Amino acid sequence: MAKLIACIIFLTCLCISVVITPIMAKEAEYHLDSYGPGSLKSSQCPSQCIRRCGKTQYHKPCMFFCQKCCAKCLCVPPGTFGNKQVCPCYNNWKTKRGGPKCP
Repeated sequence: MAKLIACIIFLTCLCISVVITPIMAKEAEYHLDSYGPGSLKSSQCPSQCIRRCGKTQYHKPCMFFCQKCCAKCLCVPPGTFGNKQVCPCYNNWKTKRGGPKCP
């Protein structure tokens, strides 16, 4: 009896994982696509820049330049630092001195 119950539980878990795996993969794919060039509307820039600049000690300049870059590129990279490769416009916009314009 115990083996039968264990077998039923195992098969149930297996069926659930078979159903959930494609759904989770599709969500992960959407999550990655949501950061590409042109993935934002200009109304989303302030909230994305708050996320991007949330951990810096230079909050005001970070917010200023992030919003400027977001308005032009309609993209803000994931995380609070780095990951700029997912948004080439944001990554490649340089200052007059050749440094990165976008935080």
